[in-house]
Amino acid sequence: MRADARKNRDHLLAVAGTAITEQGVDVSLRDIARRADVGLATLLRHFPTREALLDALLRTSFDELTAKAGALETSSSPDDALVSWLRDCVAWTTEYRGVTVLMAAAIEDTESALHASCATLRAAGARLLTRAQAAGMARSDIDGADLFALVAMLAWLGDQPSLTPRADRLFEVVASAILTSAGNQPRQGRTPPSGP
Repeated sequence: MRADARKNRDHLLAVAGTAITEQGVDVSLRDIARRADVGLATLLRHFPTREALLDALLRTSFDELTAKAGALETSSSPDDALVSWLRDCVAWTTEYRGVTVLMAAAIEDTESALHASCATLRAAGARLLTRAQAAGMARSDIDGADLFALVAMLAWLGDQPSLTPRADRLFEVVASAILTSAGNQPRQGRTPPSGP
């Protein structure tokens, strides 16, 4: 790619990142082009679809979170590694409003431009979960798909202004529910109490 083309592409990504942070992933591509002071055709030449734009914008973050999972596998205890990665993943997803909806759809759609990045990220979290389970530090009745869904759920809380004050406390509730060391897990085969 020529230097001027790369500069234009990087400028579009920077503008798109700001627009998505402010307005969410459904921001108009036309609005992104206008903010970048280019025509829509120019934007589409670089990124033919919304998912292609998002993949280019988010891939660095996906790669960083995947690399962080790898580093945590060797530098932290299994339970600390899992919770630390989960916290970082949730914090990142709240930067881009609505991205978890796209991630959840992309993980099931092998044709999606986001599929490979999402699948790699989910696999990284699943490895941390499996490691914690093998050490007896995480409940054995959840898997990587459940963990990925919990990231989406916790990120959704961060997207709701009325619930944002509860997000940190609810993260701790979810994290303690994942970890068996919290001592509050229902025993297998036992039905949790019902009622308020």
